[in-house]
Amino acid sequence: MKELLIIGARGFGRETYNMALESVGYGTEFIVKGFLDDNSDALNSYQGYPAILCSVEEYNICTDDVFICALGDPYYKRKYVEMMASKGGTFINIIHRTAIIGRNTTMGTGCIISQNVHISCDVSIGNYVTILPKAVVGHDASIKDYCHLGAISFMGGFSKMNEESVLHTSAILLPHKEIDLKAVAGAGSMVYKNVKSNQTVFGNPAQEL
Repeated sequence: MKELLIIGARGFGRETYNMALESVGYGTEFIVKGFLDDNSDALNSYQGYPAILCSVEEYNICTDDVFICALGDPYYKRKYVEMMASKGGTFINIIHRTAIIGRNTTMGTGCIISQNVHISCDVSIGNYVTILPKAVVGHDASIKDYCHLGAISFMGGFSKMNEESVLHTSAILLPHKEIDLKAVAGAGSMVYKNVKSNQTVFGNPAQEL
């Protein structure tokens, strides 16, 4: 039995813990061992959570350990994933039992697929991707490493998100449109044209901030 360590014990870490308990493989393939966070007091006002063992920097990997990174910001997610991977850490996918994943869809490692996510057919998903509840990904879409899709967001058919890009809550990326490297579409945005690298857009229709 593998023992899962969740990197990050703040809000998203707590959400990920609750989701892990309802995910494919929990109790048969893995259990939750605890959290890794540099703030040892992060869970002091909460009850019913496993302990914060130490920081990522301090942690020494054990034989049955596996990891998931529950950090929303792609920059910090990459930082701590690479830190743990450099120690030899192995990441797994956490996929909620209510998620729907279509035929011929491929997925890398270290991904978080939340409650009631609907991923259509022939979709390509990279490594360390987060897809939050009720997001919808259309057919033939492409999601590269470290992307983040907020709750109730939508990607149309043949749309594309490049590395470390973000589609925030309720944002819509229309079919065949692309969000480039490290670009951000703000909450509720209607992305009707391609978004350039490092650009942030917001609104309906989405405009550069």
